[in-house]
Amino acid sequence: MSFSFRQVRYFIAAAELGQISQAAVELNVSQSAVTAAIRQLEDLLGTRLLFRHASGVSLTHEGGRFLPQARAIAAAVAEAMRVSGDAAPVEGRVRVGVTYTVAGYFLPPYLARFRRAYPQVTVELREAHRTAIEDGLVRDELDLAVMLTSNLENTDQIAAETLFRSARHLWLPVDHPLQKQERVSLADVARQPYIMLTVDEAAFTAKRYWERTPHQPTVIFQTSSVEAVRSMVAAGMGVTILSDMVYRPWSLDGQRIEKRALAEPVPTMDAGLAWKRDLAMTPAVRAFRDHLGLAFHLPAAGGVGA
Repeated sequence: MSFSFRQVRYFIAAAELGQISQAAVELNVSQSAVTAAIRQLEDLLGTRLLFRHASGVSLTHEGGRFLPQARAIAAAVAEAMRVSGDAAPVEGRVRVGVTYTVAGYFLPPYLARFRRAYPQVTVELREAHRTAIEDGLVRDELDLAVMLTSNLENTDQIAAETLFRSARHLWLPVDHPLQKQERVSLADVARQPYIMLTVDEAAFTAKRYWERTPHQPTVIFQTSSVEAVRSMVAAGMGVTILSDMVYRPWSLDGQRIEKRALAEPVPTMDAGLAWKRDLAMTPAVRAFRDHLGLAFHLPAAGGVGA
């Protein structure tokens, strides 16, 4: 027996949102429908994909390995639907601003598929800090941006749509004492040495949710390198809270990294598209936007950004 595209869609939504209830709202279905679809998928694959806990759901190791494949399935189905409806080849240029995190951990497979689907469209990628990207969009130096929409500030002049939300979890080494606790709180984390990531305003984002609590992390090192964070956590130097988008279960030297859900709600890291509000999209720009949008079940773009 094979699994259905509906089961894949429901699994992706639950994995990215971290809660069955939020996935149901996004999909406009009941919570029981989402739960049943995911359980059917798990039965068919013969493995547990999501771990259920008090604050929602999180990916198991097997679920983390299956999620990229599920996204690839969704993108392939969306691309097949697009190809079947195309009337003429699209040509032109798309100037796309990207931030560090999406360039390294999100965009490559979708960009590769776009280039195969639209060989006559030239994509010019420009990596920059969020503020430079926002300026580039407003000054018409960029057509679109693939960025962390949860960090977007100039919402008066820039429109955005989130493609997916990446849950944040606690990262820690396999033998850490917090692994033995049934429930891990931010107060527990605050008592541990903390490795702070700074790239893409990660430290600023962390500061915002820590300030909602009476606790503060005990930061022993700050770095712009995700791999440095990964290696230090795996070596037992400290813990950190980062998104599933950048999580990998192993450090560069092969040491295991575990992740745990936190008792308190921690905001997701949202990745998506952004563009100037009054942008008149060319066919090439619209094709790029629609290609990513369809992969995540967003409606096609109109002639003008909103």
